[in-house]
Amino acid sequence: MSQDAEAPVRVPQGSAGEVFRAFLKLGLTSFGGPIAHLGYFRDELVTRRGWLSDSAYADLVALCQFLPGPASSQVGFALGMMRAGWAGAIAAFVAFTLPSALILLVFALSAAAIAGPVGTGTLNGLKIVAVAIIAQAVWGMARNLCPDRERASIALLAVVVMAFVPGAFGMVAAIGLGALAGLALGRGTVDALGGTVAMPVSRAVALGALVAFFVLLLVLPLIAGQAQTLAVIDSFYRAGALVFGGGHVVLPLLQAEVVQPGWVSADDFLAGYGAAQAVPGPLFTFAAYLGAVLGPAPNGVVGAALALGAIFMPGFLLLVGVLPFWDRFRRMASAQSLMQGANAAVVGILGAALYSPVFISAVGDLRDFALALGCFVLLMAWKAPPWVVVIVAAVGGVSLALL
Repeated sequence: MSQDAEAPVRVPQGSAGEVFRAFLKLGLTSFGGPIAHLGYFRDELVTRRGWLSDSAYADLVALCQFLPGPASSQVGFALGMMRAGWAGAIAAFVAFTLPSALILLVFALSAAAIAGPVGTGTLNGLKIVAVAIIAQAVWGMARNLCPDRERASIALLAVVVMAFVPGAFGMVAAIGLGALAGLALGRGTVDALGGTVAMPVSRAVALGALVAFFVLLLVLPLIAGQAQTLAVIDSFYRAGALVFGGGHVVLPLLQAEVVQPGWVSADDFLAGYGAAQAVPGPLFTFAAYLGAVLGPAPNGVVGAALALGAIFMPGFLLLVGVLPFWDRFRRMASAQSLMQGANAAVVGILGAALYSPVFISAVGDLRDFALALGCFVLLMAWKAPPWVVVIVAAVGGVSLALL
């Protein structure tokens, strides 16, 4: 990631087909969320295939965890680019994303036909497991991102903001206030430099990507009222652009974009989110499910494709936009301070979402609460994989329905 605009770019050493095969394997087997995905990537591409060194991989992971967007998908996109250029980047994205997107699309298209106690119980179990999974995410993120009383207070401030200013505007306000508070605290440090990774991205291409990111973010809301298709693209693009701190944060963002306008019911939303925990690949493929079940057209396959493309696009534009400047940017302690505050605010936003819509929509009585608590214990105490807990919740939901 050279700072020199005239530095030669790295010559790709593989083919798009090779990248596609490697990432299709990962897309079919990578369960457990973004942190687990990064472990799978390292084992397959660093240790087994030797595509890059450990230090270079760590440098790339640090960049993608710093940026908004789906960290594991951004790392995969960059690894594909490093290995086989732009064709490799696209091959990595498609292969890693397609399996889970197709599974969730099939679930979305068949969910309406589910009836009877078995069907409704399964859907109720999927809603309940979302309570446990989001609670686990809030707990883990709070420990990592709010390690002191100042950042814990930033998280609390975000909850207060969400209580009085719900929706997407409240989230933007909470993240902005958190970033300013983090800058005022000044706890950022300069990362120790590891191995660098050269990418076939010039400064001109990078600047073009950054311009495209901000133009779309500003212009899409202005033209969204002209057509429902533009409104869908705007909603999912904005959700993808504001994901700081982990994939689970996309839940409150998407809830504000599709549930509050009435495009998707709260029950369908949580059922799909629960199902997304049981499939491999990136959590962002939840967008494919939502796009398929949207009330107004476009929906179905077209809606799934639009939602999926729109939610991933901002993260990839940002990644391409910062690649040539990363070495310089990560030497700025102020940038680290901003992100610390923003990430603390994100913990509060996700905590608010744990209450509404997740808990109040899924837990109707003490039996539901007992099932949610049991799933949480399986995740936290027994360290059960999320897909196993999803199965347990579905069986539990059916049992409660039959009772």
